[in-house]
Amino acid sequence: MKAYLVLDFSVLDLPGFMPYVSAIPAFIDKHGGRYLVRGVEPTVMEGDWSPELMVILEFPSRENAKAFLTDPDAQPLFAVRHRTTDSKLVLADGCT
Repeated sequence: MKAYLVLDFSVLDLPGFMPYVSAIPAFIDKHGGRYLVRGVEPTVMEGDWSPELMVILEFPSRENAKAFLTDPDAQPLFAVRHRTTDSKLVLADGCT
């Protein structure tokens, strides 16, 4: 079953964030992931959720998504994202 990572974020330090932007696609690919939505400004249609930018990644399975998130070589990049953005991340399973 496919799994999806949904990232809602705002950039606090664009120059500091750029190394993450440049390097993270290789780790997404390494774990079988692909971008469905990449850093776009979403339009809120209902409710009071106000994301500034959004990324949606699709992985072949929940295990692939978790392997991406726990990849030891990617941890320095995640630290860059944590330091340079205000972000929220959720993992959701797809439909069977």
